Amino acid sequence: MKTELNYINLSYHTHSQKEYHIPLTYQIFGKDLFTAPIILINHALTGNSNVSGEKGWWKQLVGENQVVDTNKYTVLCFNIPGNGYDDFLIEDYEDFTPSDIANIFLKGLEALHIKNLYAIIGGSLGGGIAWEMLTKQPELAEIFIPIACDYRTHDWLHAQCLVQKFLLNSQDEPLQKARIHAMLCYRTPQSLNNRFQNQYNQEKQCLQSEDWLIYHGNALNERFSLKAYRLMNHLLMNINADDTALDKIQARMHMISVDTDLFFPASEIRTCFENLKEKKENISYHEIQSIHGHDAFLMEYQQLNNIIKNIL
Repeated sequence: MKTELNYINLSYHTHSQKEYHIPLTYQIFGKDLFTAPIILINHALTGNSNVSGEKGWWKQLVGENQVVDTNKYTVLCFNIPGNGYDDFLIEDYEDFTPSDIANIFLKGLEALHIKNLYAIIGGSLGGGIAWEMLTKQPELAEIFIPIACDYRTHDWLHAQCLVQKFLLNSQDEPLQKARIHAMLCYRTPQSLNNRFQNQYNQEKQCLQSEDWLIYHGNALNERFSLKAYRLMNHLLMNINADDTALDKIQARMHMISVDTDLFFPASEIRTCFENLKEKKENISYHEIQSIHGHDAFLMEYQQLNNIIKNIL
């Protein structure tokens, strides 16, 4: 299985009228290009192109004999430029929007001579970028599976990202504090309460839940750069695919939400589905049942696999 990091060098003019040289990096898993159907996976906020294999962040979904079977498909995953996985960082992160990232991914596909995809799968921010891609090229894919995401950032999510932005611009442990706040949005009160039940850590003199949050803040600070996190938060804050082009998307569409998601609430995704199904026939809606909120798409693998295996 090929897992090395590959590079495409691009020149890109952003919507903010800035010229950038972009070293777009990607990984391919499974079958060689053009020997099998191609599935593009767009990663989430702290994810990367390493979607499968021993250290793959979605290895329970993507791999040999998994539901996205690398024995049957070519799986392609780009790094969002500036996520730092390939050591490329962007200083002026507000120069970029998800629409720019979608354009860059489309340029990447063009450079690889890929005109059509079998499927696009995207979770959270990655799904938002996929919405942007498909409104720009409605005939790009046969299947579209947006998971725990919507075609735009609604007010509630924008507000949470604004708090993140304030924390990330603070002087004292910005990334740790932002991550702790984010964890409370990724999960739900029931998820934390059920797990920790007010247990007290005598050694650290704090609640187990507090210790867990601090652990996640420190862990992300060790593996992720502040510049990258600022960019990713900014992108999550500004998903805004052209809503007049949604019904032009040709792909068979399977929208997946989580019933307790606080970031991209199921009610909003369901509303999008209800509006689109009046104009599109090849569209369906699925809902993961979980106490864990937004992160359920990275935890409830049995449910997610059962849904996707009936789609691909």
